[in-house]
Amino acid sequence: MEVRIKKLDINMFVKQRGIEFEVRTPNGLSQVGDCYLTMTGLVWCKGKTTKPKGIRISWDDLAVILDSSASRNAALKAARAV
Repeated sequence: MEVRIKKLDINMFVKQRGIEFEVRTPNGLSQVGDCYLTMTGLVWCKGKTTKPKGIRISWDDLAVILDSSASRNAALKAARAV
């Protein structure tokens, strides 16, 4: 798949190393985790987890989960039950 950044006044391909997004609480005091967007999918690293130990999801799998509100809600329910 091709993944591009369409904001920040740039239009470029995302490569293998990807783009890192730091996710913090609304007040900015605590780091929730890091999200890496790559050409193959997403990697979620909760807290200070390193990228190699993060949770990976392909674009195809993410598309299936987010295809409808029902599938998204089912995925969230399953994740919260763990």
